[in-house]
Amino acid sequence: MASYRTPLGRARGLGSAKHGAAEWLAEKYVTLSLVPLTLWAVFGVLRLATLDYAGAVAWVSSPLNATLLVLTIALSFWHMHRGMRVVVEDYIHKKNSKLALLLLNFIVCGLPGALAVFSILKVAFGGGAY
Repeated sequence: MASYRTPLGRARGLGSAKHGAAEWLAEKYVTLSLVPLTLWAVFGVLRLATLDYAGAVAWVSSPLNATLLVLTIALSFWHMHRGMRVVVEDYIHKKNSKLALLLLNFIVCGLPGALAVFSILKVAFGGGAY
């Protein structure tokens, strides 16, 4: 079997870190799952534009619509978080700056995502009355 490492890499014992493929595949699966979810969300927004408040609450309260909304929001924010994390890890080299940006990324992606999911669930479980 041929070795594709350079002589220096062989001498140092450097090579693949044997991780990262699972994360890369997870990102690709999430990206692929977001395609139909985004198309469904566009259809949903167009449908919601024709409804009044009570109709919109009824639409969101449907188990299928609530589930798909939560999935769309959760996967979208997870996808955004992972994408920005990769950018920070690849291009920010100072340890403190990297740590601060990773924390900020977690907060910026996590808090609005959690609030959106909470809001959807609140309406879906009957808390959307006016």
